[in-house]
Amino acid sequence: MTQGTSTGQSDASADLTTPVQFLKGVGPQRGELLRRLGLRTARDVLFSFPRDYREMGQLVPVEALREGQPACVQGVIDEVELQPLGDGRSLLGALVRQGSQFVRAVWFNQPFLRSRLRLGTTVVLCGTPSMRGFRWELRQPRIEHLGPGETLVREGPLPVYRLTEGLRQHQMRRIVSLVVASHAGAVDEVFPATYLAEHRLLPIADALRAIHAPRSEAELALARRRFIYQELLVLQLALALRRSHLLRQCQAPVLEATARIDARIRRLFPFQLTGEQQQAIADICGDMGGGHPMNRLLQGDVGSGKTVVAEYAMLLTVAHGYQAVMMAPTEVLARQHARTLERDLHASRVRIGLLTGALTAAERRRTLDQIASGELNLIVGTHAVVQDDVRFDRLGLVVIDEQHKFGVRQRAMLRQSGLDPHYLVMTATPIPRTVSMTLFGDLDCSTLRQGPPGRQAVHTYLAAPDQRARWWQFVRKKLLEGRQAYVIAPLIDENENLTLASVRQLEQSLRAGELAGFELGLVHGGLSAEEKAEAMERFHRGLTRVLIATSVIEVGIDVPNATLMTIEDGQRFGLSQLHQLRGRISRGKFPGYLCVFAEMPTAESRQRLEAFASTSDGFELAEIDFQLRGPGDLLGTRQHGLPPLRIADLHRDRELLEEARHDAQGLIAADPDLAAAELGRLKQMVLRRYGAALDLGDVG
Repeated sequence: MTQGTSTGQSDASADLTTPVQFLKGVGPQRGELLRRLGLRTARDVLFSFPRDYREMGQLVPVEALREGQPACVQGVIDEVELQPLGDGRSLLGALVRQGSQFVRAVWFNQPFLRSRLRLGTTVVLCGTPSMRGFRWELRQPRIEHLGPGETLVREGPLPVYRLTEGLRQHQMRRIVSLVVASHAGAVDEVFPATYLAEHRLLPIADALRAIHAPRSEAELALARRRFIYQELLVLQLALALRRSHLLRQCQAPVLEATARIDARIRRLFPFQLTGEQQQAIADICGDMGGGHPMNRLLQGDVGSGKTVVAEYAMLLTVAHGYQAVMMAPTEVLARQHARTLERDLHASRVRIGLLTGALTAAERRRTLDQIASGELNLIVGTHAVVQDDVRFDRLGLVVIDEQHKFGVRQRAMLRQSGLDPHYLVMTATPIPRTVSMTLFGDLDCSTLRQGPPGRQAVHTYLAAPDQRARWWQFVRKKLLEGRQAYVIAPLIDENENLTLASVRQLEQSLRAGELAGFELGLVHGGLSAEEKAEAMERFHRGLTRVLIATSVIEVGIDVPNATLMTIEDGQRFGLSQLHQLRGRISRGKFPGYLCVFAEMPTAESRQRLEAFASTSDGFELAEIDFQLRGPGDLLGTRQHGLPPLRIADLHRDRELLEEARHDAQGLIAADPDLAAAELGRLKQMVLRRYGAALDLGDVG
């Protein structure tokens, strides 16, 4: 490995694992403060990048200040005064001395700054000066505190770090500066010199110095590019290694879709498949007939017919004498899938079993025996199907519905001795391309955008509180015509207290008011599995006319007669959730009607809700949601078992992600195991960061 050239002096023999308390300028007390921030070694400090930067501007002496021209002044705090102005208002003033000259700083209604303005401390004030009497004054200036003897003589953006109580910004800057000077040269360069040049990347030591102490915005951009590209490339290499390993090393049953098998399966579907469904099935048949484990993502908009495609894959598996299992994230969805399969396959000899946590001990033992003996062909379940006591006779296919509810590693949990099963991952949450390239970058992708013919449109409305009476009058009219309805209470964030009483209060108020005389049901996460199943069964049979629920009914619920939905406090739902909920009332021959009530939404909430009302295209909404809220709110990497990205942003850094993906695929195509000596350090970094999450042990 050729190390890139670096500037400045660093101790190349410095130990990057040196505990922070032994670093210059730290000591035991500050070492404990750094450990609170998760910084335990010199390496941790080096790679704890600034969370932001401030453009401080050039320091000028007081006598050089000019009216209306922004400037920065360094001096010592000489006096501080906090004046109450009445009505809760205040005026905070500080007199800052520079030699024999003085500048007055003034802040309105910021009394909390008083504790930070200590007499005798050195500060830098940045703002626009104006002459008040015979003294320069800076109103609402930005303030930067300096340590004893420290001066702000450097040029370029000023780094701003994460802090903890007891640690000041100037102290953190000094610690990082000393560690960069002593240890940056000890960091191994993972890229060959030729690769750095070809991809316009700073050498690692130069990049570390530039990201912590950039001399200009241009230098900062180069440093950030180096680390963002490296982070994205390492992820893409991990995904490409996993994909390459599966294709070359793992064997799966050969499940060919012969003309006879294809005809037998299609006879079970009493409808014509769409062109997109036909293409997805062709993709799946090509994968399952190849002898290597299929790893395919089937993403489709709400109501696009993903379940039918999954059914085809499962029946193809059974036709060859293997078992297929479908995993769903909730008991409600698992039961819905089991009901759908039993309805569609009632005339076949396929035996279907349901395995969930709600089974009694005797029911579970009987089901496990039937799975182990091969008596059951199709098994539908929740996480219960990946317990240690579940043994399959001949497992050929795993279908995972709503992948974003499961972790990445759960894709491999059903692998047992012998051949690896095929994997089909389904999601009804359309995935932005950049997210797909990361969380699902090891999967092939098939997409369904259009629903089957005959599906009715859903009319979506944003309503003001004064329109409630008119809406509920319309709902009653449709209920009297024979339709059914959902009323959705807001999703309670897991950081808030789950107040189920609010859901019950909604039921009570509707029962006594707007929906008096209609049979109401209730479904929420606080019910037992049996209670939820009973409530859903009553709604399926039409015994309950209105179902009041939380987002537990977000996916998979199929009641064609339910065509009305009311969503309360719509601002609490994400776009993808709203779209999934809307999908519950587009299942049959009658048009759907959805009304969203939102109490005092923020500007971002208003933008989200207006987008929801204006389009029913789930892929378009997914991109809007991605832009508004970022990937963390859509598909949090913690749920998937992947370490979070440290510096890259999937929305901001789309072009670099595309570049890193292209480069990773090129490297793996040329060297499938990254076995070349010059790539050794890069491979070690990939395995260290993603080896456990992506099950890359065999690759190493």
